[in-house]
Amino acid sequence: MMRVLGVSLLLFLQLTLVASQTKPLYCPDKCGNVSIPYPFGIGENCFREGFGINCSNSDLGATPYINGTNIIVKNISLLLGEMVISQYIALDCYNESYTPATLDLGYNSPYTFSDTQNKFTALGCDTAATNFQESINSDGGISNFRTGCISICNSSNVVSNETCNGIGCCQTSIPKGVKYIEIGIFSFYNYTEVRHFNPCSYAFLADQRRFTFHGLSDLSGDFYNKSDKIAPAVVDWAIGNQTCEEAKKAASDYACVSQNSACNDSSNGHGYRCNCSEGYQGNPYLHGDGGCQDINECMDNSSYPCKGICINTPGNYTCACPKGKHSDDPKKYECKASFPIVPVALGAGIPFILILIFSWIYLGLQTRRLNNLKEKFFQQNGGFHLQRLLSSNPNIAFKMFSKEDLERATDKFNQNNILGQGGQGMVFKGVLPNNQVVAVKKSMVVNEMQNTQFANEMIILSQINHKNVVKLLGCCVEVEVPMLVYEFISNGTLFNFIHGGRQMRFKDLLKFATETASAIAYLHSAASPPILHGDIKSSNILLDENHMAKVSDFGASKLTPIDKDQFATFMQGTWGYLDPECLQTGQLTDKSDVYSFGVVLAELLTRRKAVSSIEGNVKDRSLANIFVTSMKESRITNLLDPHTVKEGRMDLITEVCKLTTRCLSIIGEYRPTMKEVAMELEGLAMFEIHPWVPNNPEEMESLLGQSSNNCVVDSTGFYSLEKRAVLSIEGGR
Repeated sequence: MMRVLGVSLLLFLQLTLVASQTKPLYCPDKCGNVSIPYPFGIGENCFREGFGINCSNSDLGATPYINGTNIIVKNISLLLGEMVISQYIALDCYNESYTPATLDLGYNSPYTFSDTQNKFTALGCDTAATNFQESINSDGGISNFRTGCISICNSSNVVSNETCNGIGCCQTSIPKGVKYIEIGIFSFYNYTEVRHFNPCSYAFLADQRRFTFHGLSDLSGDFYNKSDKIAPAVVDWAIGNQTCEEAKKAASDYACVSQNSACNDSSNGHGYRCNCSEGYQGNPYLHGDGGCQDINECMDNSSYPCKGICINTPGNYTCACPKGKHSDDPKKYECKASFPIVPVALGAGIPFILILIFSWIYLGLQTRRLNNLKEKFFQQNGGFHLQRLLSSNPNIAFKMFSKEDLERATDKFNQNNILGQGGQGMVFKGVLPNNQVVAVKKSMVVNEMQNTQFANEMIILSQINHKNVVKLLGCCVEVEVPMLVYEFISNGTLFNFIHGGRQMRFKDLLKFATETASAIAYLHSAASPPILHGDIKSSNILLDENHMAKVSDFGASKLTPIDKDQFATFMQGTWGYLDPECLQTGQLTDKSDVYSFGVVLAELLTRRKAVSSIEGNVKDRSLANIFVTSMKESRITNLLDPHTVKEGRMDLITEVCKLTTRCLSIIGEYRPTMKEVAMELEGLAMFEIHPWVPNNPEEMESLLGQSSNNCVVDSTGFYSLEKRAVLSIEGGR
């Protein structure tokens, strides 16, 4: 009797568990035109705890809100783990009191403001905008801080359309884990100088995919009312506070219940998310038919092309030509009738026919082998995962090229199209069918990263948006080592400019150094996740037609590990620029890029190469070692480029030399961060531009030191040029 009761109780508990992860049929799946997928839901027993939606009806129709808040929901994505919401815009106008804005997601809610999709944005020409933020630490505590940005412009002529570049529109990133934002905005001069074309300022959190700056139209028009006083922002959501590993142990509450689902730890705060496995689609939070179901690739020819006979398989599909036909790749090219063997045999004789048969078989086997290789490399390099990411987010401007596409673009990698080459590969100039000129990097070094990791990193690198970073346009994964496609930069490298015999003014030196440092600081501090370049050198810094420096070649790049106790344990730099500490430990850090940049600074100051071609021991040939030794022995003037010494201000040259020496410190801990380097160079550039700045070395050093430590914008008072430099580095654009 007790055994029967025990079995009954176990059966009851199992049924209860299944029911808890099954959405009842009576639960609404839409509110207005917004789909409400589980774990979200409307009404009792229709949602997982914390994911309730309130569907409010009015004369304007049904509107979804996050339960217990006035936050309007515009879209929910299960695949991306995102929710688009509407938030109020902060407003400040000429001779009127300002309207602040507060965004509160709740500390115990599953929602966190997205640090990758949102930018804190301010519009105006006499504008200082700040935001007070509170975030949850890894230990569960609350941190608060204040950041912001400034936009000053005294003429409408300098405001550009569709580019938020700090003139009329400024932006800065937000950190991870933010749950609460309080936005403030004020004017320096009450708009008295600009009110004829910009009587108001606006500040808000902007979804980068949906916000476009329209220049004077936004500044002079009624942006506030045209936007209905709201702007879209993105919040990330996650299940609970546990990692995937911890949640699986507590199986009774584990959310990824669909048979073909996978668990991913949240990249923004605590918790985890569920996704369908590759080749499946549906809702990973539900059992049975509502959960992850096999994708019938044969029913979606646009996403899964097949020119032959398509056969669906669990999680995948096959494509083959019908009997009597063949194709080099039936997924891309039409199947054509096979070679007419019989008529040839009748006219040419058995020996010739046999030769043709064996040749045809050999060519067929070779073609099949090549196609199998291409498909193997495509899967091995994460092609399917990359395809899925791109199809789920059409706003990502990243393209997957076939091997044939790049062979046509580069004239089969013709030697005449080589732009540069080194130990890790070659770069070719190419022209796409739309006449866009590109640079194609064909690497020789195999990277052993997992295919999903490669796909994720390609998406992240393609979204780097900085004027001093070369844009990654796409890649080809049908080869053993993926080929990368970049925008083409026309004016050669900084290496050629330095060592090509052309005279260089000191202000050009400062300009190249400041632009390069700004780009590397952006990769280290503003990119999400942070990126280590790993191969900073003058030949990887390109110059465009306006001689603007652009950092290129992410072949050695590495995303910074989430766990700060981990290190990037690969080494792929260039001799003469390599961090000696990295050579010793085999661990790449952000300070490794600082050391390499220090060598570039030494090149600019001396016009000497990183490694001398003169015979001798390595120590005597290293520019870094020679430079540091010359500084210690107070004979640096003999090493500097004579034209730079003659043309530049010696006090500024001395400051750049001191900064170079700090960057070249043997011990990484003693080197400055790239953000500090960029701020100091920008401060020196301002001294060079403005001759009215005091020419006192002690005062200059004091001012520069102050600016490099001033990373938080206060909500009151006025801003010095050095403090404004901080914000320009934070914002990237």
